[in-house]
Amino acid sequence: MQRPLIIALDIESQKKRQAFLDVFSGQSLYVKVGMELFYREGRPVIEELKEAGHQIFLDLKLHDIPNTVKRSMTALAQLGVDIVNVHAAGGQKMMEAAREGLEVGTKLGEIRPKLIAVTQLTSTDEAMMQNQLLINRALPEVVASYARLSKLSGLDGVVCSAQEVPLIHDACGEEFLTVTPGIRRESDSLGDQKRVVTPAQASELGSWGIVVGRSITSSATPLETYLEMKTDWEGTA
Repeated sequence: MQRPLIIALDIESQKKRQAFLDVFSGQSLYVKVGMELFYREGRPVIEELKEAGHQIFLDLKLHDIPNTVKRSMTALAQLGVDIVNVHAAGGQKMMEAAREGLEVGTKLGEIRPKLIAVTQLTSTDEAMMQNQLLINRALPEVVASYARLSKLSGLDGVVCSAQEVPLIHDACGEEFLTVTPGIRRESDSLGDQKRVVTPAQASELGSWGIVVGRSITSSATPLETYLEMKTDWEGTA
C-alpha cells in the first residue's frame, strides 16, 4: 500500500503556489488543500491540481449536524479528491452521515474518497484539552477513544500525532489509516505545533501517511527538502 508524503499547500496566493509547484515539474505529488486555500479559490484549484496529475487530501474538517455534513460530503465527493475528513468530536451519527454522503456523491465506477477523522489537533496538548476544552481524561485515552468511534462509524482512519499511532493501531488494527501532521526535520522550528516528530520517527511509529507543510513550502530549496524528507520517510519503512 502506498504510504504518501503529503505536501500542505498553505501558500498565500495562486502565483506563489504555481511557482512552488513548477519546481516539481513532471512529478506527481500528493498534496493537501486546506480551508484557507479552498475557501479562497474553491473548485478550480481542485480541478487544476487534478489536471496536473496530483493526488489530493481535501482538509476541511467538517463538524456540523449529521444532515448538513451528509449533504456537504455528497457535494465534495463529486470533486474526485482522494481523502476528506471530519472532526471525530462530531460523534458517531455525524461520521456515519459523512460516509453515507460520500457514497451517494461518488460517481459510478469511481473510488470513494478515503474518509478520516481528526482526533485532536497537533496544536493541542493535554493541559489545553483539559483546561480549555474541559475533557478531563488523559490525551492518549481521548485519542484512542475517538479512533475507536471513528472505526465503529465506518471511517477509514484518523488524523493524529505520529506519537499516537501505536496506541491507535492497538485499538483499531494495523489496517486503520493514520495520517500524521506535525512533521518536522530536526533543524526546523516547531511553529504552532506541539506534538511533532521527524519523518523517520513517523515511519518507525507506523504512520500510514505524513503531512509536511512549512518545512518544504518555506524552504529555499523545496525540491531538495522534499526529496530529503521523502528519503527519510521511505528509507526506514
